[in-house]
Amino acid sequence: MTIHFYIRFFTRPGESLSVTGNTDELGNNDIDKALPLTWLNHDLWTGTVTINNPQTDAIHYTYIYKGIDGYLAQEWDDHKTIDISKKPMQEIRVMDTWNHPGEFENAFYTDPFQEILLKEQETHTKAKPVKNATHYFKVKAPLLEKNEVVCLLGSNKILADWNEEEPVLLHRENNWWAIKLSLPKESFPIQYKYGVYNTKSKSLVRFEAGENRWLHGDALLNTLTILHDGFVRLPNSTWKGAGVVLPVFSLRSKNSFGTGEFTDLKLLVDWAAKTGLKMIQILPVNDTTATHTWLDSYPYAAISAFALHPLYLNISKVAGKKFADLIKPLKKKQAQLNDLPEVDYEGVMHVKLAAIKELYMVQKEEWATDEDYLAFFENNKHWLVPYAVFCSLRDRNGTADFNHWKTNNIYNKEAIQKLASPKSKQYDEVAIHYFTQYHLHTQLQEAAAYAHKNGVILKGDIAIGVYRYSSDTWVEPELYHMELQAGAPPDDFAVRGQNWGFPTYNWERMAADGYEWWHQRFIQMSNYFDAFRIDHILGFFRIWSIPVHAVEGIMGHFVKALPVHAAEFEQRGIWFNQVRYCQPFINDTVLWDMFGPNKEKFLPYLDTVGNQYTLKPEFATQRQVETHFDALERSEENQHLRQGLYDLISNVILFEEPGSQGREFHFRISMENTLSFRHLEGYVQDKLKELYVNYFYERQEHFWMQEGLRKLPALKRSTNMLICGEDLGMVPQCVPVVMKQLGIVSLEIQRMPKDIHTEFFHPASAPYLSVVTPSTHDMSTIRGWWEEDRTKTQKFFNTVLGQWGEAPQTCEAWINKAIVIQHLQSPALWATFQLQDLLGMNETLRRENPQEERINIPAIPKHYWRYRMHLTLEQLLKEKEFNEELEEFVKEAGR
Repeated sequence: MTIHFYIRFFTRPGESLSVTGNTDELGNNDIDKALPLTWLNHDLWTGTVTINNPQTDAIHYTYIYKGIDGYLAQEWDDHKTIDISKKPMQEIRVMDTWNHPGEFENAFYTDPFQEILLKEQETHTKAKPVKNATHYFKVKAPLLEKNEVVCLLGSNKILADWNEEEPVLLHRENNWWAIKLSLPKESFPIQYKYGVYNTKSKSLVRFEAGENRWLHGDALLNTLTILHDGFVRLPNSTWKGAGVVLPVFSLRSKNSFGTGEFTDLKLLVDWAAKTGLKMIQILPVNDTTATHTWLDSYPYAAISAFALHPLYLNISKVAGKKFADLIKPLKKKQAQLNDLPEVDYEGVMHVKLAAIKELYMVQKEEWATDEDYLAFFENNKHWLVPYAVFCSLRDRNGTADFNHWKTNNIYNKEAIQKLASPKSKQYDEVAIHYFTQYHLHTQLQEAAAYAHKNGVILKGDIAIGVYRYSSDTWVEPELYHMELQAGAPPDDFAVRGQNWGFPTYNWERMAADGYEWWHQRFIQMSNYFDAFRIDHILGFFRIWSIPVHAVEGIMGHFVKALPVHAAEFEQRGIWFNQVRYCQPFINDTVLWDMFGPNKEKFLPYLDTVGNQYTLKPEFATQRQVETHFDALERSEENQHLRQGLYDLISNVILFEEPGSQGREFHFRISMENTLSFRHLEGYVQDKLKELYVNYFYERQEHFWMQEGLRKLPALKRSTNMLICGEDLGMVPQCVPVVMKQLGIVSLEIQRMPKDIHTEFFHPASAPYLSVVTPSTHDMSTIRGWWEEDRTKTQKFFNTVLGQWGEAPQTCEAWINKAIVIQHLQSPALWATFQLQDLLGMNETLRRENPQEERINIPAIPKHYWRYRMHLTLEQLLKEKEFNEELEEFVKEAGR
């Protein structure tokens, strides 16, 4: 069998195309072994291959583009297929259209749309058998309404001679609308067009836009021409949805246990369905149990990228009727914890873990032979076994820091398998985590299935990092740079930056096995979620990397980044003094400017060198200072001294690139705000500023783009969930370009405009492939923000809301409502809202104090994540007037 490939693709000299697929002749999907194509004319490439002994019933293939600089890009997989299960033709010609990953329509072929959101609109027609078919038309149209199908009309009798009353109706074949036809030789060339036909009214709804399509060639004996015609040219930005955002721990129901649980999601689904919301978005739900204290409430510090958090387990459901008596004594404690305004993390975890242990001991014999559990174990043992052993060793040693364990501090698979063996003395200590994870898995899957049944999708959150002392870093430390810490540069929310403490990823090592760790992570998420938010997607381009000896994020720099060479300073006429630029600059003037009359209190920590000072060796790093003051009484003066020493240590201009022998450097961010910089001569300041701007805003762009394009396409290709990126902060120009190219949905926030020349982003200007929201968990709610900065509030009131006069002191319900409606009416694919912002539209339902609605404060490194709804989900479901009003707003916005 011979296959002739033709692909419509405009190229320039030096660019090339190839094709790969699931046969030896096409390289078995190995890009390096792909079949090279030949340029035919300015917008057509071709290639021929003979398949001798096909090992498959269907050939699946995709095209690859190679740029002048060697950059490779693969079209988005739209399941181009050649079926050879029956007696195939001797020759097959395929006329293909390149499927650009950034096309809007591709979003509608992700699982949430195909399996849930667009399912009700599907209309099917039956395929009519055609003898001696010569042509096989295939095209895609995801956004048809109920009773609508794709039709085909053209310039010959087989294509109805453009008769709109008798079009050729196509039928569904997976993602394609298709029809096989036998076209007579004498009818070529043929003009044709796709359209939309309503099977109920038996009428043509519309033709596709644009000029007629042309089919050249002929109809040969034993030859089948397959046309993959891409998308029907219809409006592709007509579908819009709305969703609610809330952490699971923030849910409150009559039956929850001091915190939200996976079972509570069903009530939230009921409310979402009632109000017309199509999405529920939650924060990460991975296990963060590292210290058994409230510090573990931070949901982004997972001790496993795969395991779920015991916090969310409904123990009554685990007990069932058979063991309900074991739970009854906890009812009083449950009521006490549930009545608290916020989550008592330690209180809830203490009770739940004790109850889980008791339930495990009475159920373990029967549970261990359960077929569903055994299937779960088999599918998840690659992460479940090491995680369970890690947890047992954490508890035995009293710490998650495996460096301090008496044994097994270095992972050894054989040794861990012995500890996990049923014959092991500590088997119960391990197996209780299998038991817990199985029930968490079951409860979350049930909630997801319930959501789908009600036309609602679940959106998860995939954290950019993992906890430093986690099961993941213990098992595969080579995947991480343990000597570094991930974080974020300074911004309005955290003026000294953020240090998340996570190790950074060793991307080179991850690429070596095709990003298998990420692939497994996505598979795990797809068990429960239809879409997910990539936390800090900027980290896939470059990560803010902080050395382990530093505490504050301001001590970091971007990795990877092209450093500044020492010679560049000399080229710009700057005398390069490494000690002056790389070490803290401290003299009496600096001490006075920073601390005023309190400067004498800092002298015991300093050594005198001429007319300047250096930090004593035992206080030379922020981590040393932290250790010193952690051992002292926590007083206001000691806190002042600690922070003052942190600020002295960060009073530098450059950081040396490790291993560069003092020849390569990175600028400290916000260099111009340091006293070290201000003590330089004006000429030197100007020259350094030029180099600083070049370093941060010019030289890195192409380099960072290449980094993003190296990682993100492979990761996106490994899942069919809808991917959204949290692209906030110091965003390089290349990030929106790459996200647009890959069809990754962006995040747009009104008070964080991406245009530096604009104070407020207006939802009406949002790109279609985006999520608009007035606030996130890292910010104050609409009402909280309204009271933070009176000047900003006034400007927003007059310009964005278009109101005259003085703005109210507090965010009255009508203002909150106007902001929500403004977002709902945006052209964005999704408009999502924290529940607090929706409740803010109602004077009686919303919380009295808006400051109590905030979930996280990024400026506080050890923030207690404990926000809970102030009313129950059962109460919310009964608020008929509010729910009907919200539903009306959603409908009016076309969502």
